[in-house]
Amino acid sequence: MFVVFDGRHSACSCHCSEPLWATMKKEQPATGEPVFVGNGVEETPELRAKSVATVKQWLLDERPDLEIPEQSRLILYFLRTTKYDIDKTKRKLMTFLKNREKLTEWFKDRDPFRPEVQELLDIGVFLPLHEKDSLNRQVVIVRTSAHDPEKHKQDDVFKVDKMILDLLMYLDETVSIHGVVAIFDMQGVTLGHALQLTPSMIKKSVESWENYPCKPKLLEFVNVPVHVNIVLNVFRSFMSPKMRERVTISRKGSSLDQSVTLPLELGGNGESYYELSEYWKRTVQDNARFYTKMEENVFHL
Repeated sequence: MFVVFDGRHSACSCHCSEPLWATMKKEQPATGEPVFVGNGVEETPELRAKSVATVKQWLLDERPDLEIPEQSRLILYFLRTTKYDIDKTKRKLMTFLKNREKLTEWFKDRDPFRPEVQELLDIGVFLPLHEKDSLNRQVVIVRTSAHDPEKHKQDDVFKVDKMILDLLMYLDETVSIHGVVAIFDMQGVTLGHALQLTPSMIKKSVESWENYPCKPKLLEFVNVPVHVNIVLNVFRSFMSPKMRERVTISRKGSSLDQSVTLPLELGGNGESYYELSEYWKRTVQDNARFYTKMEENVFHL
């Protein structure tokens, strides 16, 4: 049985001697328990070990400079994302690694206590819910217009998004099995927000989403003003046909209101954006050393 990260209780409010990332034990399914990763593919201990070893050897042949700790889950996560398609795993993993090295504006200097990061954590630009939806998928709220475009860089917004997503995957292995549903709340979006999203920025964002080991199952844009359709069309133009099919757009609320308890701001009875922001800021800060280790070697994920 999986040990699942319960966001309500895992953040340490005391002054612990070790950060949460160092004490959290990442669990595999119990021996013999089937893990279905999609399209009828069942992950068995034998398939997992053989496939991880195959990809790991290929990767070390291609990139002998890499160090892959035995406890790393990154290759496993990509295998699950591709339903154990070895060739697709190799392509996505290599793109992921190249993006991490190339996009320094997102993946370097990820100290949670940097002022620009603190401000965006306070605002709550990326908020995973504690409750999974009825299909056990992780639901995240992406608040596309919560920041001030005259004050905050879009690159810093994406940096904080990825910081929280990385930590979420580290703490909850089930995200790699059931995937992620992203609700993009566009309430209050302005021309300033739209101008930040240049075509090159949008292309980087889409490529990153499509090559992250977390199975984006649905990208739902809600509270969408009519004038934002042009920007959304640019997003869709860079997406693969499969990803494009997973995009929905609503001028009102979310269609997920029947499958998960949504935040108050989306018409649900769940925690408010403020409460979720407070929780994730505290959790990110408690795991500051995790980000240091990730910058040293992404395979600490």
